[in-house]
Amino acid sequence: MSRSKRARSALLSGHARPFQVPKVCGADMELGNFIVGADGNDDTCRAAARTLLKQISGQTRSSRSWNTPRDTASGSKYYSDWYDDDGYGGRSHYGTRGDGYDAQDWCRKYLRTNGGCTYIDLDHLEVCTPEVVSAYDCVAAALAMFRIARQAKEDAEKTLPAGQRIQVLANNSDGQSNSYGSHLNFLMTRQTGENIFHRRMHYMLFLATYQVSSIVFAGAGKVGGENGVTGVPYQISARADFMEALVGQQTTYRRPIVNSRDEALCGSAGRSPTCERSGEDLARLHVIFYDNNLCHVATLLKVGVMQIILAMIECERIDPSLILDDPISALRVFSHDPTLQRRARTVDGKSLTAVELQFRFFEGASRFVAGGGCDRIVPRARDILALWCDTLTKLQAASLSRDVAALAPLAPRLDWVLKLFILRRAMEQHPGLSWDSPQIKHMDQLYASLDPQEGLYWGYERAGFTERLIADARIEQFVHDPPADTRAWGRAMLLRHADPDQIADVEWDSIRFNLKADGRYWPRYRDVNLGDPLSFTRNECEPLFRRESSICEVLDALELRHPNAHRPADESDASERMASDTDEPSFPLARVEETANPTRVQTDESIGDILEQDVRRES
Repeated sequence: MSRSKRARSALLSGHARPFQVPKVCGADMELGNFIVGADGNDDTCRAAARTLLKQISGQTRSSRSWNTPRDTASGSKYYSDWYDDDGYGGRSHYGTRGDGYDAQDWCRKYLRTNGGCTYIDLDHLEVCTPEVVSAYDCVAAALAMFRIARQAKEDAEKTLPAGQRIQVLANNSDGQSNSYGSHLNFLMTRQTGENIFHRRMHYMLFLATYQVSSIVFAGAGKVGGENGVTGVPYQISARADFMEALVGQQTTYRRPIVNSRDEALCGSAGRSPTCERSGEDLARLHVIFYDNNLCHVATLLKVGVMQIILAMIECERIDPSLILDDPISALRVFSHDPTLQRRARTVDGKSLTAVELQFRFFEGASRFVAGGGCDRIVPRARDILALWCDTLTKLQAASLSRDVAALAPLAPRLDWVLKLFILRRAMEQHPGLSWDSPQIKHMDQLYASLDPQEGLYWGYERAGFTERLIADARIEQFVHDPPADTRAWGRAMLLRHADPDQIADVEWDSIRFNLKADGRYWPRYRDVNLGDPLSFTRNECEPLFRRESSICEVLDALELRHPNAHRPADESDASERMASDTDEPSFPLARVEETANPTRVQTDESIGDILEQDVRRES
């Protein structure tokens, strides 16, 4: 019996077996920014963020006039002169006051270059990667977004008065108990989300325990404690002191280890779990737990191992004996101990270090991958496992020595270790310095400066000290071009092909075009549904963009490819399609809808071959 027949039979019987989706992922990095050398004692974060954003070219989410920025309270000379510039409006999803302004989602721009986006979140520039399938591509895309922010800094500084410059930091706190996020996003099935957040609490606790113990490779390191924590010279995670809840939707207060925001970004039907053939059963895991990383290995493990763990949860392959009794307390215990000695209790009474816990997760993940659990779901899963194992082995050796000097082999790989060694070396060379010295705290912040001449990390990278996994040319490619194997490719191409005034609205999962004909007063909208993250790929769409000259012709060509697909599918059609499926995972691809004339085209092509080619190419 084919996979689809088994799935349908199980669905009808009420005992649906788990099915998997590729772990498409993306990252959102919020940056520290302020103006150095500005007059007075005013907070310059807002001025810095808006001046940076002005330098980044992109398509805003809505061109409607009432969505232009209206916050004129400051009247700052740095940005008051460009309120009326074209393209600086921005519609927001959350917390809007009704006039289009939202401090947490201000002036979002989607990039025609690589399909990512950028916006301002509470006076911080935030850069978001395009969707990718491979964790290796996620590393490249994240570093590319940092390069885009760096270029914006260089361009913005040319507009400032003499003696002033902008500092941009890929960090997560300002040392004054203010924290800002570094988020990851992963595609999962709706059923997986239901299991984690509504049906099986031990799934959520399993995920929380994994995240808490994973700081041993994903932490960025930080001098001192914040948010009321004292007596900590140096700790592993920059965000640990700010995690105060186990689960919740909030992101700016009482931050949870596991975020439960339910926003699929997979089309309007993304919340329905009824059909595995469509975006209706897709969901998104929104991870707010982690730090910004610059080291390639740390970033890869942070993303790639999470892909594997989430695939295990999706297949209901978890080990409840690993669950920590108190994940929030354990997080601080682990983070405050760079020697990796301290232990936390699991629900079955064992007392384990973070490294020991990670080895238990690794053992389960190894069996899962060996059994084919990540085939076509997590590209290069075996490579990720090998790097994970080698890193844990080195961490365990350092732990057994009880001396942080034994962490030296990991300094090229892990941010928290590299930063620790940089700061320890400074204190050895200058005996008057200590962990409480302002100079050491300043160096802590400079580690993540995006200025290539000032950022401590970049100096070690230039010297060849850090372990690089992604070639410079690949990173630069992601600065200028989108990934070929997700909807980001189609989004970028559609934005490039259309005139800016032809785009009425753009979101992660849709674009609305205003194609008003000459002489017509009323707008004529055409909507492109990008609800499936694995649709609108280069293989699927590139011939259309090569052949057609206008955006109207491109949209027409998408419809003409399947002239009969606009009719609504009845139950017999759905049954016929299910019966003809193969065992390969497949998804609906493109939908094009016209508001004035509601015809629809939907393709039912399998992405199995495309994914297989991508996996072979990654390997």
